[in-house]
Amino acid sequence: MVAEWMQNYYGLIRAERISPPVAARVLAYASVALYEGLAAGTPTLRSLAGQLNGLDSLPAAAAGGGGRHDPVLVALSSQEVVLDELFREALPSTRAALAQLTDSLAQARLSLGVSEEARTGSAELGRRIGEAVLAWSHGDGFDATRAMSYAPPTGEAMWLNDSRRDEYTPQNLSAATDLVQFDNPTARLQAGAAGERTIVANRPKADTVRTLKTLNPTGATEPYWGTIRPFVLSRADECLPPAHVPFSAGRGSAFWAEAESVYVASQAVGSEERLIALYWADNPGQSGTPVGHWLSIGSQMVSQLGLSAERAAELFVLATLAQADAFVSAWHVKYRDNLIRPNTYIRRYMNPRWEPTLVTPAFPEYPSAHSVQSMAAATVMTALLGPVAFDDSTNLALGHPVRRFANFVAAADEAAQSRVWGGIHYPMARDGGKDQGRCIGGKVLERVKVTSQAR
Repeated sequence: MVAEWMQNYYGLIRAERISPPVAARVLAYASVALYEGLAAGTPTLRSLAGQLNGLDSLPAAAAGGGGRHDPVLVALSSQEVVLDELFREALPSTRAALAQLTDSLAQARLSLGVSEEARTGSAELGRRIGEAVLAWSHGDGFDATRAMSYAPPTGEAMWLNDSRRDEYTPQNLSAATDLVQFDNPTARLQAGAAGERTIVANRPKADTVRTLKTLNPTGATEPYWGTIRPFVLSRADECLPPAHVPFSAGRGSAFWAEAESVYVASQAVGSEERLIALYWADNPGQSGTPVGHWLSIGSQMVSQLGLSAERAAELFVLATLAQADAFVSAWHVKYRDNLIRPNTYIRRYMNPRWEPTLVTPAFPEYPSAHSVQSMAAATVMTALLGPVAFDDSTNLALGHPVRRFANFVAAADEAAQSRVWGGIHYPMARDGGKDQGRCIGGKVLERVKVTSQAR
C-alpha cells in the first residue's frame, strides 16, 4: 500500500506541472497523514506529534480499542482527507486517479475480512487525523504567499530570468496525457542531439488556480518559499551552505573561474554526460520533479529490499520531510542572495551565443536545490537502508534507460554534477548544495524518532 502511493505520486505531480517546492510540500503532508494513520493502529510506530514544528498533538485510537481499527484503513482515510484538500484545484483526471487508487487499496484491504466495526471506526479515526493534519498545514505560511507579488532586485550580480517562452513550447497539448510521436525527431533521446526544451511545459491550467498553480517559466518561482515554516529545521537558515565567492565580472577572478568551469564543461560534454544531465533534469511538467524522482527510487527500494509496511512508511515520511525542508532552506538562500545564473553571466561576458544543455530554471542560482534535496534524501535513505546498490528505472517512460548506482550518495553526487554538465549551476552551487543537504538530512535523522529506523 505504501509503495503504491510512493510510486503513483510521481505521475500525479507530473500531470499537475507544479513547481518542485510545491510538490515537496504536498508530499510531506501526504506522507505524514499516511504515516500517522498507520501509527494510530501500529504499536511499533511512534507518532510524529510533538516532533514536527507546530504539530503538538493528533487524535489517537482509544485505549483498548485495537479491534475497532485497521491501520491500513485508518491511513487511507487520513490521507484521503488531506489529499482532497491539497488537490482540490487539481485537474479532474488527477482527482479521479487519487480516488481510484484509494478505493482500490481500500477494497483490497477489506477483502481480507475486516469487520464492519473496524471499517467504520477506521474511517472515523482517519478522518479526524486527516483534519488535524490539514489544520496544522494551514499554519505554515503557504496560504499567505499565494497573494504576494514579487519584484526581483536589479544589478550586475543579480539573477535575471532571461529565458524565452519559445524554449518551453510543448510538442503536444492535452488535459491529461502526453502523446509522444516517435517519428518526430524532437521526441527521441539520442546521444549528441537530445534535448528537453520541447517537453518542459504542457497541459495549461486556468489562471485562477492558486494552490497548485502551474509552472511559470518566465517569472520567478515561489520567491517567498524561504519564509514557509520548515517541518523539522528550527528555522530556514539553520543549515546554510558556505558563502559563494563574491561576484566579479573581471577576467581571472574567482567568480569568472566558476563561470569558465561551466563554459569549458559545456564544450567538453560528450554523449554520456549530456544524457546524465537530461536524466536528472526532473523538470516540472516533463517529470515528477526532483522530489518525485527520489520518492520513485524509494518505492523501488520497498520492493527490492522487501520492506515491511512499517519500514516503508518510515522511509516515505522521513525522506519527504527532509526534501520539503531542503526546498525551504535552499529557497531561503536563493532569494536572499539572488545570484546571477551561468547562462546570463556567460552570454554577457564570455559568449553571447552560448546555450546550456538544460533550460535554466526560473529562480536564482545559489545553491543548487537539486543538490540540496538529493543529498538530504540520500542521507536519510542511507541511514535507514544502508549503502544499497540499486537500479533506477524512474525515467523509462521518458526515454531514458535504467541507471545503476553503487549507493544513494553516489546517485546524489551524480544528480549534483548533472547541473554543472547541464550548464545551469556553477561548481560552487553543486558543492554548497551537497553540504547543505547533508546538514538537513542529519537534522531530520537526529530529531524525528520513529521506531525501527537504522542508525
